[in-house]
Amino acid sequence: MQENLNQFLDTPYGFAIFFVTLWCCVCFIISIIGGWFTLSRSFKKQSESYGETRSAGPFFYGVKMRFKVSYGNVIRMTAAEDALYISVLFLFRIGHPPLCIPWNKIKIARTRFLWMRFVVLTLGGQERIPMRISERMARKLGILERLPS
Repeated sequence: MQENLNQFLDTPYGFAIFFVTLWCCVCFIISIIGGWFTLSRSFKKQSESYGETRSAGPFFYGVKMRFKVSYGNVIRMTAAEDALYISVLFLFRIGHPPLCIPWNKIKIARTRFLWMRFVVLTLGGQERIPMRISERMARKLGILERLPS
């Protein structure tokens, strides 16, 4: 049995199948750990954004979710009048469907770590999944304007 498996993995097709399967499993597990899977149950994107929009990403922005799962350089966020739209690059889409989270289901707070400033978005009503973004990204999206006075 072990010998057959090794022979299969030594072929280009066998390795490709193994790699794609591993990639899909890892992406899906990351979505569960980080909270994306939980959010997708209630906030899967059903329609396009409307009104004035501001976008940031996917490159040059660090984003961390629950348990410090990092989505740096793979996440795109669009702030619209109705909601915050979040998606990841196509290669990481397994377990990460695009999300549309209404503003009334997002709590916004500022925080800092050493000399760096961040904005923490607590996503969802019951789900309460934290998403930490840089203050620069929050400014570009217009999220800082939504902070309570």
